[in-house]
Amino acid sequence: MNIKSTVATLSILSALSFGAFAADSISADQAQSRQSLGTVSIGAVAASPMDMRAELNKKAEEQGASSYRIIEAHTGDNWHATAELYK
Repeated sequence: MNIKSTVATLSILSALSFGAFAADSISADQAQSRQSLGTVSIGAVAASPMDMRAELNKKAEEQGASSYRIIEAHTGDNWHATAELYK
């Protein structure tokens, strides 16, 4: 996968906003003042970026995180994303 595709995917994912979820998606700048809880990954989500964000949010909530930052996203036949969780 090329860098442009990855950057475009991350931009789309970052632009989406879902106020109804418990965990908030944050930027790298916002993450600097928070405590990391680790990472979570999802894969094989053959759906839209919104579905991927919802699944990351669900995993973040299950881990007790108040926010998360997407640090990796790949597209192709299936979606894959990794997010760092924060207190």
